[in-house]
Amino acid sequence: MSNTPIELKGSSFTLSVVHLHDAKPEVIRQALEDKIAQAPAFLKHAPIVINVSGLNSPVNWSQLQKVIVETGLRVVGVSGCQDSELKADIERAGLPLLTEGKEKAPRPSPVAAVAAPVVTPVTKTRLIDTPVRSGQRIYAPDCDLIVTSHVSAGAELIADGNIHVYGMMRGRALAGASGAQDAQIFCTHLAAELVSIAGEYWLSDRIPADYYGKAARLRLAGSALTIQPLD
Repeated sequence: MSNTPIELKGSSFTLSVVHLHDAKPEVIRQALEDKIAQAPAFLKHAPIVINVSGLNSPVNWSQLQKVIVETGLRVVGVSGCQDSELKADIERAGLPLLTEGKEKAPRPSPVAAVAAPVVTPVTKTRLIDTPVRSGQRIYAPDCDLIVTSHVSAGAELIADGNIHVYGMMRGRALAGASGAQDAQIFCTHLAAELVSIAGEYWLSDRIPADYYGKAARLRLAGSALTIQPLD
């Protein structure tokens, strides 16, 4: 046991990012309430990051923050802010300014582009051999997640890669959490509360009845979720 009262450790969390394209508080309130109504179990009281890179007009941040909080969402930070005055407003509100993802590498010169880069595929997998109980959240960063047992309602599986469940899947499965649109979800018994790939999601009532409780494979086609039998 440590003798110090606290420990500072690195960790990873998956958060939803709300990209704002309008600065009018009441417009934002209505849009957020509509979204939350579509998936209350997933979004109610959810921690979120607000991205303001799409705002070009002046912003009354205090009013904007107020209506966001009134919808029940929990703002944990703000990203995409380039305006110095808005940054000052956000800092006065006591919220951290965040940077999403990694900075883009400089564009290679035509000469450098002649040599094809060597890509090393990600092959890591996180394996869970025990049942995943209600209230548990399992995250597999930068890899696939395989669960060989059941996943109870109220449990959550999150992976930056694919998700495989070789048991009854009653909880929530979020594949491609870091934005990988080629991620997929494989279930031998699909009865999920929510399935999501790269942010596109279905609640249980969107899962076709023909696939409910059966072996299924989910993936994106364009920007839409699709489902097919798992042979």
